[in-house]
Amino acid sequence: MRLGIFAKTFSGTGPAAVLAAVKQAGYETTQFNLACAGLPSMPDVVPADAIAAIRAAAQSSGVSLAALSGTYNMAHPDKMVRDDGFRRLAVVIETAAALDIPLVTLCTGSRNAADQWAYHPDNATPSAWSDMAAEMAKALALAEGAGVDLGIEPEQANIVTSATDATRLIADMGSRHLKIVLDPANLFEHATPDEARVIVATAVGEAAGHIAMAHAKDRFADGRFATAGQGVVDFPDFIARLKGAGFDGALVTHGLSADEAAGVATFLRGLL
Repeated sequence: MRLGIFAKTFSGTGPAAVLAAVKQAGYETTQFNLACAGLPSMPDVVPADAIAAIRAAAQSSGVSLAALSGTYNMAHPDKMVRDDGFRRLAVVIETAAALDIPLVTLCTGSRNAADQWAYHPDNATPSAWSDMAAEMAKALALAEGAGVDLGIEPEQANIVTSATDATRLIADMGSRHLKIVLDPANLFEHATPDEARVIVATAVGEAAGHIAMAHAKDRFADGRFATAGQGVVDFPDFIARLKGAGFDGALVTHGLSADEAAGVATFLRGLL
């Protein structure tokens, strides 16, 4: 596995400085966000000089670009909002292809119109799934044409909440370009260490063969998110199970401060 971190962990709008900070903190790869190049995360356009600057920064730092963020609310109740998000996703997918970034990460969305990461009781309705699936089918058509994979992450507040949901969607879409981003801390809200271990182990087993990237975020027993190694997630067990499932991609941490990055790199690298 390659050890990575969200580029947005580090402040700055210049890719050279951001990726140098990634490298200095002890990481070899990153999940990149176009905000780290002085652009909106989901821009209308990515200028050629921005693409050149990102490419040069990756080469000079030695940090590979494992994924590019392309999140918008794929289940927003307003179709016009979904259409605008899809238009911007097309720009992100085109940018990923230009930079040889293999994976664009998505958000399967929420019926919460104010926040794509916030729960809404209508998320479990057939219409919410249908709207999200329609967006996914369009996104996959773009990804297939660009030679890029799309990554969906099970999240408790989104339409896809579990590995079971994710594999169902992959089966429904019938595309080898749809993959899973597995974050153990997003598979539950409240759990004891033993309960968390069982939940995460089950998810790795269900997602095996479909995992394009793993995330390393933690959660306290009371539901608050935590820096990797400080909560109830059993990271030695999680990583061992990923290896057992044949996963050898990027393990990318996030949900931490820049000051914590080097310590987390040391912790995670010791498990790899």
